[in-house]
Amino acid sequence: MTDYRSIAANLRDSLKLRIGPIAICFSDTVPNGIPHHAGKVPAGCVFWEQAAVSAFATSATDHDLCAIGVYTHNLAHPSPRYTGELTSVLQVMAGMEYVREEDIAKIPVRKAPANHVIYAPLAETPLPPDVVLVFASARQGLVITEAIQQVEPGLPPALGRPACAVVPQAINSGHAAMSLGCCGARAYLDALSDDIALWAFPGGRIAAYAEGISKLAKANEVLGHFHDLRRADVAAGKDPTYAESLARAKT
Repeated sequence: MTDYRSIAANLRDSLKLRIGPIAICFSDTVPNGIPHHAGKVPAGCVFWEQAAVSAFATSATDHDLCAIGVYTHNLAHPSPRYTGELTSVLQVMAGMEYVREEDIAKIPVRKAPANHVIYAPLAETPLPPDVVLVFASARQGLVITEAIQQVEPGLPPALGRPACAVVPQAINSGHAAMSLGCCGARAYLDALSDDIALWAFPGGRIAAYAEGISKLAKANEVLGHFHDLRRADVAAGKDPTYAESLARAKT
């Protein structure tokens, strides 16, 4: 038996995590003793934070206000409003060029449908987790990415030691690269505070990157307001559609 309690304690102590690691388990049945989630949330990602406190089970109806989450998680038996809401939110995002039509096919989606998602602190997970989530700063991410490179030989999803390697990585690959720095760079550079990471862009494509950054910064500002309103509405007991939230965001 895997000792998830010890693993969770090891992760929390080693990384000095503010929020403990979270287990996400996809299942067709709910384990005995695990309560179903009570209340509404404006987005499925809210469950991650709540799972740091206690274990609970969800189904597609609990994710009903987050059509994107139902889509990416491939949750079985979504509500009748799901298809219309998914179409609506994708149209909103496409109108801002936030998620273009050609981007949709690139969004990862679970292959097999599941009836339930079980969320729990990793230390208390009732099932072997399909995914473990860790909320980490850039400095904590540095340790994580260096460990990933040892577990998964090759380039990790974010570069760690040495920080300067991000420069040749961008040049050699022709693609943007991200580095979480290294302990040396973090000692020498005041700019590399705990919440900062480094990005390197190929110079020949910087105009395209800059154009995309400008466009998506504006879209994020609008959509941030959109999601703030949805959070407030759900907290007030309302059940807004995407169209209703968008209309409020534009006023």
